[in-house]
Amino acid sequence: MHLRKGQLSILLVNLISIIIFSIIFANRKNYEFLIYIGVIIFFLVLILYTNKRVNYPNPVLWGLTTWSILHMSGGGLFIQGKKLYEWMIFNLVGAPYHIFKFDQFVHIIGFFAATLVMYHILKPKLIKDHKWFSLSIVIVMAGFGLGALNEMVEFFATVIIPETGVGGYVNTSLDLVADLIGAILAMVYIYIKENK
Repeated sequence: MHLRKGQLSILLVNLISIIIFSIIFANRKNYEFLIYIGVIIFFLVLILYTNKRVNYPNPVLWGLTTWSILHMSGGGLFIQGKKLYEWMIFNLVGAPYHIFKFDQFVHIIGFFAATLVMYHILKPKLIKDHKWFSLSIVIVMAGFGLGALNEMVEFFATVIIPETGVGGYVNTSLDLVADLIGAILAMVYIYIKENK
């Protein structure tokens, strides 16, 4: 395990939030989100293990931390008896799509951060004189691929625990659209930052 300057606080925030939400989900017998906490722990350990080699920037790690906390909050916090994930931020499109919900917001934030992670993992392997359009496709698809992996985890959660409330085909599709939006926004951010 290798921590650089400023990363101990990131690790502590992650550990504290994981402990708090684990207690909440265990008390409620919310096995779906206990599975997700297991996934978060897996990726936290993976990042700690690869941190020295990849050299993840602290803002990217804070982005992942924010995503993790938003995700656990979405499944663990209730406002007026309604799970936070079900709350509408803006009612842009009504039934059956229900856009723009907290769920879609979390997916955009999450896969923005995940795409930045993929960029930093792939960056040492990239050719210096690369074409931005080609690079953009690779990085966006890498981030978006993590979104597809996330949907597979949600699918397995519904197989193990049928009463998850994850949603059906429309929810999965909207999640993937939000993941793609997050990945594209991350690539725009990378382009602007790299071309200053």
